[in-house]
Amino acid sequence: MSIHRAKTSTLKLGDIALIGIPFDDHSSFLKGPAKAPLLIIEAIESDSANYFTEDLMDLADHSDVCWLGNAPLQDYFDIESIIAEILKGGAIPFSIGGDHSITYPILRAMSASYPSLSILHFDAHGDLYDSLGGNRHSHASPFARIMEEGLAQSLTQVGIRTLNDYQQTQVSKFGVKVIDMRNWSPDIDLNLSGPVYLSFDMDVLDPAFAPGVSHHEPGGFTTREVLRMIQKLDLNIVGLDLVEYNPDRDLNGITAMTAAKIIKELLAKLLSFQK
Repeated sequence: MSIHRAKTSTLKLGDIALIGIPFDDHSSFLKGPAKAPLLIIEAIESDSANYFTEDLMDLADHSDVCWLGNAPLQDYFDIESIIAEILKGGAIPFSIGGDHSITYPILRAMSASYPSLSILHFDAHGDLYDSLGGNRHSHASPFARIMEEGLAQSLTQVGIRTLNDYQQTQVSKFGVKVIDMRNWSPDIDLNLSGPVYLSFDMDVLDPAFAPGVSHHEPGGFTTREVLRMIQKLDLNIVGLDLVEYNPDRDLNGITAMTAAKIIKELLAKLLSFQK
């Protein structure tokens, strides 16, 4: 079995368009996430598992879940035009990165279609630096760009455990709601409404559960805690990304399979919301 293959030109209203964004030029510590998209799709299609989600939805029955392949990128901002084309067809873009810098050009496209967008961001890091190493497009900076340009009306971050004084200043400046790991509980109300963009960084998980990331930050979520949060979401999700899987640091494909599991549960949530 395999995910339905499609081209951007054949997308229709209601399709969920999985697209690889093989980009890690703005990674600050290690390269590697550019290799991730094809390996995650390979994990989803692996014979070691199946296409059922935990609520017994068979993704193999859903031809509206489409894999577009890796995006042909010549430039960083090609990402924006590629996502805009997916949105033009009425599909929901689900980008598989790549480093977290891809979220900024994605949101430039998303905001044109959804001017009252809210962001739900799962991450160990706030990614709110104005620049890192002189790079304003660093993977440590996408949400500073997004918020200063007004591409989203609100930003809620879950799982943060690396705040420093500077990023706390940025949190206050942009009015970010931070639910850090120290204060997280499964009963916290996200209090989000309207169209939501969901950005999922694999390092929100504790490195014991996702070793294949560039920045190992202990004290994160278990895989089950993340899945439980996803399964409880009741949001109008209009776009998503999953980023920062680094195959060069993975162990026996564990993190690829974890990413595949998270994507499957997110797809189940999208499909159930469309019913």
